Amino acid sequence: MPNTQARAELALQDWVQGLAAIPQAEFTRDNVRRYLVQNAIDRSTLDPYIFFSPKRYARNLIFKNDIFECLAMCWDIGQASSIHDHNNKLGWIYLAEGHLFVQNYTIEERDPLRSTCRVVPTDSALLSASNTAYVDHDEAVHKVSNLAEYRERAVSVHVYERPMSQCEIYSLETGSYQIIQLAYTSEYGKLNPAAEL
Repeated sequence: MPNTQARAELALQDWVQGLAAIPQAEFTRDNVRRYLVQNAIDRSTLDPYIFFSPKRYARNLIFKNDIFECLAMCWDIGQASSIHDHNNKLGWIYLAEGHLFVQNYTIEERDPLRSTCRVVPTDSALLSASNTAYVDHDEAVHKVSNLAEYRERAVSVHVYERPMSQCEIYSLETGSYQIIQLAYTSEYGKLNPAAEL
């Protein structure tokens, strides 16, 4: 669900420190969303964390503690995530540049013994640099795309409630799902040697 409002502009490290100053008990969907709506990131301060990959969107770790992690996601033209969940964690998206399309889904007729389910599209949203989005426990399954028609790269900053090392991905074609392990393209501005660039 997107939100739009004028924001103060902060250097990335100050922006992250502001998030880290939110007490764990108050690190809620609405409090973090309010922070993202009110505070923008000076785009130039994201540069050390910007790595693109021609093979898939890039996950670049900026900050991580026990309460949350923050990543810069870099999307080349036409790149998209799988349909996925957040492993029962809240998530927020701040778009630093470009546009992204978020399609939400609901999961029906789930069979854990066969790892099958029916994936049904629900609502969707177009994200631009003037708004934010969040992933709630009730609307957890989604796909993020930098559609080819946008004709430009996109950079988004994602905040996840508690670090997320795995998630479920879903296939419309086969009606199946599986748990995958998540990896970083870079960590704290240093490229991961195992990253596929």
